[in-house]
Amino acid sequence: MALQAASGPAPAQRPGTQRSITLRIARSNPAHDRSTVGFDDFEVPYEKWTTVLDAILEVKKRLDHSVAVRYSCRQATCGSCGMMINGRPGLACFTKIDELNSSVVTVEPLQNFPVIRDLAVGFDSLFENHREVKPYLDRDDTELDNIADGELKEYPQSPEELEQYIQFANCIKCGLCNAACPTMATDSSFLGPQALAQAYRYVGDSRDRGKDSRLKVIDDSHGIWRCHFAGSCSQVCPKGVDPAMGIQMLRGYMLGFGGGSSGNNQK
Repeated sequence: MALQAASGPAPAQRPGTQRSITLRIARSNPAHDRSTVGFDDFEVPYEKWTTVLDAILEVKKRLDHSVAVRYSCRQATCGSCGMMINGRPGLACFTKIDELNSSVVTVEPLQNFPVIRDLAVGFDSLFENHREVKPYLDRDDTELDNIADGELKEYPQSPEELEQYIQFANCIKCGLCNAACPTMATDSSFLGPQALAQAYRYVGDSRDRGKDSRLKVIDDSHGIWRCHFAGSCSQVCPKGVDPAMGIQMLRGYMLGFGGGSSGNNQK
């Protein structure tokens, strides 16, 4: 696939045989110069299956090796390639250029995260907030304590109990929800929709016994009460986690009308 800088002459091509877009990539290197933020434009041919990540990697391979971008699985599983695509948080490997219906595709680093360089941002705060809500089963025993007739027995759980939280277990920590959150933009201490949704994932798990201690972590002016319910976090989630609903459910627990199958999982 031939590429060229947007400022150069257009490649000769037969009408109808190839389409191209202008890929506008945000460029910055805060460690070197915090004041310099700009864009570089590249003309990129594409097919109906070409993703935004494909286009970026072609630019990086053929035109500008210095473009900084983070990616891994290329199948919307690892969450590494999150970025702003035409002003909206999205996974570059999951977004097809053909579906954007735009002759110019602008890619920028995720909002509400510190920029490392170009399209790569730092996720330290996301992981710290994730750890703070205790993203694991919190109980006094282990499966090793649940041995009968010499066989290890898993914690029992019914399909109905699984349904209470399984949607929220699909989080891939891509950070798109935090990037879309207007509260994250104004309150750096806010736990964020990603962490709060994962708090509900374990509060709603019937096998967990740490509900009370976990709710104490999020019962804070920078926790569930700081959310304004804009709902933008749920709109951009590539896995349908619906963090806004998880936060609503957490508030239900705090106000005394949450529960269901997980209502007895107190420590």
